Amino acid sequence: MIQGRVSAMATSALVLLMLLIGHSEFARAATYTVGGAGGWTFNVAGWPKGKRFRAGDTLVFNYGSNAHNVVAVNKAGYQGCTTPKGAKVFTSGKDQIKLTKGPNFFICNFPQHCQSGMKIAVTAA
Repeated sequence: MIQGRVSAMATSALVLLMLLIGHSEFARAATYTVGGAGGWTFNVAGWPKGKRFRAGDTLVFNYGSNAHNVVAVNKAGYQGCTTPKGAKVFTSGKDQIKLTKGPNFFICNFPQHCQSGMKIAVTAA
């Protein structure tokens, strides 16, 4: 009987520990407004410098939806300012995108916008 109680208490403690660890990971997620007060616009490529991003952080892209968009691209799409087949295109003007672990690349694919610095590369730990 005592052995069963100890086992149940150990199991309860383990479940509680797992919940606390999971909650602390979620609590660390941050939200960043791309480009700061100026929003998602030209010459924003340097905006990520000096910031530390983590998987699960959210990037908020604020822009005029008739003037810009946000496209999640791969490295080649970022470097060449091209939209790969099947790339996710965001057009709301208030897009919120969760970062995945590793490199994350975003461009505006309106003509000449990416070439004018409307692109960012963010690496999330």
